[in-house]
Amino acid sequence: MTNPARDRKLLLVVDAPSLLHRSHHARAHTRITDRSGRPAWALEGMVRQILEVIDGFAPDAVIFGLDDRTSSLRRDFYPDYKAGRAEKHPDLIDQLERAGALLDALGLATLTPPGLEADDVNASGAAWAGRNGWDCIIITSDRDAFAHISDHCKVLRVIDGGINGSPLLSPRSLMAMYGVAAERYLEYAALRGDASDNLPGVSGIGEKSAAILLEQAGPMATVWADIEHNEGLAVAAALDSWAEETGGRRIGSTVVRRLSAEGARERYDFNVRLMAGREDLDLGLTPDVPGSPGLLPLDPLRISQVVGFLNVEATTSLALRVLSGDPSFVSSP
Repeated sequence: MTNPARDRKLLLVVDAPSLLHRSHHARAHTRITDRSGRPAWALEGMVRQILEVIDGFAPDAVIFGLDDRTSSLRRDFYPDYKAGRAEKHPDLIDQLERAGALLDALGLATLTPPGLEADDVNASGAAWAGRNGWDCIIITSDRDAFAHISDHCKVLRVIDGGINGSPLLSPRSLMAMYGVAAERYLEYAALRGDASDNLPGVSGIGEKSAAILLEQAGPMATVWADIEHNEGLAVAAALDSWAEETGGRRIGSTVVRRLSAEGARERYDFNVRLMAGREDLDLGLTPDVPGSPGLLPLDPLRISQVVGFLNVEATTSLALRVLSGDPSFVSSP
């Protein structure tokens, strides 16, 4: 990563549960404990990753999204939401429950929206940046965040290579990866479905056909209107014209038939409702008030005490250099 020159301020939105899950599985073998003897490898791994991002991108503000672990509006609406996922290890649960307090103590902004998830903080962070003339980078391993990619918002998708090996996705790179425009990604996901959230897609519409449909005949509001009022003739013609130009298989009538099947529109609308992130959350960011939570730099004493409690000297040293804005702090190897 590099520290790019820019004219606009930068908000970093961190999907904390996503990073904690990945750090737990990647670092459990270290058995790192904090100064009280409690498991800390996921917390330390999350902090380390965020320090690397802050060091690389020099954001003006950072907010961490957390899941409400006591209630879920999506599960109330759809009891099978995320059903089938493996049970979380008790050590991971312990660190998930402590993450908010640690970040708050450090002076970074956190938000646990009642009944909602870190995904909703991602969506609201991207929307806040757009309204306020800021740029935004979302840090997550969750593909749902791709729906928020725009000219002012990118997604650093954390993968197995860690932060430095993770792709920074823009509208251009998203199109290259999926063949889908960023503003159509939610529609694409709703058509395809999401097995990790236990949300089936529209029957017979896979990733490839969904991408072609949206590129050649989208948006979906136009597609559904043509199916309802014109028997899908314009959609079929657009898809078959694409096939003729590219030498691909003619799929127009097949796609229209599948979209016209009983329950197809209802399944699509249901998925959009569950997948769409809330964009209206109050993030509590006050960038015009120096020293308010989320703004950098942070107080060195707080950094030393809070990160030092995780009991990894190199991470504490890195945190002091990166979060205090004081280059006199030199990281340990």
